[in-house]
Amino acid sequence: MALTEAPAGWLTGHRLLLKREDEHELGAFKWRGALPVMAGYRDRGIEQVVTVSTGNHGAASAWAAARHGMVATVFVPEACSETKLELLRRAGADLHQVGADLDEAKQAAFAYARERGLPLFEDGDEPAQLGGYAAIADEILDDLTPGAVVVPVGNGALLNGIGLRMGERAPSVRRIGVAAARAPVMARSFAAGHVVESDSSDTFADGMAVRVAIPSAVELLAQAADAMVEVSERRLAEAVGLLAGIDIRAEGSAAAALAGALALGDELPDPAVLIVTGRNIDEALWRRAVEQPQTFAD
Repeated sequence: MALTEAPAGWLTGHRLLLKREDEHELGAFKWRGALPVMAGYRDRGIEQVVTVSTGNHGAASAWAAARHGMVATVFVPEACSETKLELLRRAGADLHQVGADLDEAKQAAFAYARERGLPLFEDGDEPAQLGGYAAIADEILDDLTPGAVVVPVGNGALLNGIGLRMGERAPSVRRIGVAAARAPVMARSFAAGHVVESDSSDTFADGMAVRVAIPSAVELLAQAADAMVEVSERRLAEAVGLLAGIDIRAEGSAAAALAGALALGDELPDPAVLIVTGRNIDEALWRRAVEQPQTFAD
């Protein structure tokens, strides 16, 4: 899919290009990783897989499982957005709401899978996902070799898949991850070079609301990323508003690459490709971000 040119006024003197992953029927990029993983389970004769998600990954897992004649049992936090709950139901997920955040839901999913002898598909810890996400890098490089690619970071799988392929095919490209400052564990683990502890995942960008880092993902980031940026809730909301101005409905995590690019300013290599990851956000939250970004923490 062709890249979309962003308005010149967003970052003076820079050319910004949008890689839109929000246009799939599921409204997010996660299908790219879920399909090869579910195919692998199917080839091993597995009929039911357990996973955990804030919404988009779970819907993609259920969607991909159905295409392979399987069932995906999906655990989500109790506060999962209504938009994503409806998406999960439409995708055919066997849905379980439990826990205060993603990582508490993950504990319940692990216990459920262990008790029943079922495999657990942990988003961010499945090597087959990386090939699916690497295809995004291939599609970008088939159009041009940018100065930078800017990628939202939740558990790190998307950045790892894109960044490793960029490193192979175009090592001159600067690979930049963007994390929410209120969910900083992957950015700080990257900076430290090892997993660090965090007690925060309180961001409206629920696709990046990770509190506990996956060790294998942190290890790969050392090869896949050149830099990481943390952005505030207000910057994320402002970026949602800018995208709305060109008729792109973006959830908080989908606007993170733009927020990160604007935070970097003149430090951002040119041209820069920004990954827009998904559109699944509750109406009231989206309208608040678009109309009242000042109500979000700076």
